[in-house]
Amino acid sequence: MPSPRAFYELLLDYARNPEPVEEVLIGQVWTLCRAAGAGLCMTPHAYTRTLPWAGSLRGKPLRELADWVTRFDPHESAVGMAAVNAALAGLQALPEGHVLEPAGGAPANLAVFEHFRPRLAGRRVVVVGRYPGLHEWAEQHELRLDVLEREPAAGDWPDPAAEFLLPEADWVFLTASSIPNKTFPRLAELSRHAKVVLMGPTTPWIPDLVHFGIDYLAGVEVASVDTIRDVVAEGGGVRLFEGAVRYRVAPLTEAAAREWTRALIARAWAEKTRLTAEMEQWYGADQRRRFPGYERLDACNRRLSRLDSCFKSLWDERPSAVLEATP
Repeated sequence: MPSPRAFYELLLDYARNPEPVEEVLIGQVWTLCRAAGAGLCMTPHAYTRTLPWAGSLRGKPLRELADWVTRFDPHESAVGMAAVNAALAGLQALPEGHVLEPAGGAPANLAVFEHFRPRLAGRRVVVVGRYPGLHEWAEQHELRLDVLEREPAAGDWPDPAAEFLLPEADWVFLTASSIPNKTFPRLAELSRHAKVVLMGPTTPWIPDLVHFGIDYLAGVEVASVDTIRDVVAEGGGVRLFEGAVRYRVAPLTEAAAREWTRALIARAWAEKTRLTAEMEQWYGADQRRRFPGYERLDACNRRLSRLDSCFKSLWDERPSAVLEATP
C-alpha cells in the first residue's frame, strides 16, 4: 500500500486547476467550494470564533486552496478537501456505476447501506463515522453494526477501537471525512482484509483509490448546485440528500480502475492537444507575453503523469488482463 504522504500528493496532482475560486461556504455540517465544479467536505466539529483567512478566499486559484488538504488545522483541511473535489468535479469524469434511490423505506442518507444490505447478513460490519438513523435502521433489519466515531455517542466505539475491530471485519464502510482529518491511510491499512466502501459527499472520484484497498466508491453526484448552496448555507445535514445530491456507487475492481483510468487519460490527452495547439498559435503570432493557458497545460501534464503512474501500477499487477483490454 502506498505511503500516507503519497496519497495526499496524488490528490494534489489531480487538483492543480488554476481557475479562480468563485465561493467558499462553511456551513454547520458541510463545507462547499465552487470553481470548475462544486466540491463538498464535511465541516469539522472543532468550533472556533476566529478564522484568520475569512473573507479572503474568493478569487484565489483553486490549486492554492486544494493544497490545504495537507494541513492539520481542521477547517483549513476541510476547505482543501472541498477544493480538491471541486477540481475533480470540473473534470466531469465519473466512473461506471449507478445512482441510488432510497429503497425499503430507508432515509436518503442511508441509501448506500440499503444498497449493500443483502450482502451484510451474518457478516461482521464496521462503520467508520456515525450516520443519523443508522442504528435504528440496522435494528430494523436485524443487522449487527459496530460504529467507530471520533466523538462517540451511546452505542458507538471510540477511535482507538479501530485497531481491534477493523482487522476482523468482513465489511467496512469508511467515511471519506477520514481523508481531511488524516486518519484515512491508517484506517484503510487496518481494513485491508475486508470489503471496503469509501463513502459520503467528501469522497474523491479518483481511480488510484484501488491501490489503497478500496473496493467500492459511494460518493455523490450533483443534482442541483443551487440547492446544495442553500442547504449548506442554511445549516442542513441529511437534507443534502433530498434533491441536492444523489449517491452513486461504483465498484473499484482492477478492471474497472483500468477502464476508468484509460478514459481519464484520453480526456486529458485531448485537453493537452488542444492547449498545445493554442500555445503554438499564440507564440506563432509573435506574442511576447506568456501563453495565458500555460498553467492549465501544466496542470494537464501533471494529471497525465499521475494517470500514467496509476495505469502502470495496474499493468504491473495484472499485465495479461491489461493486454486483453487493449485494442
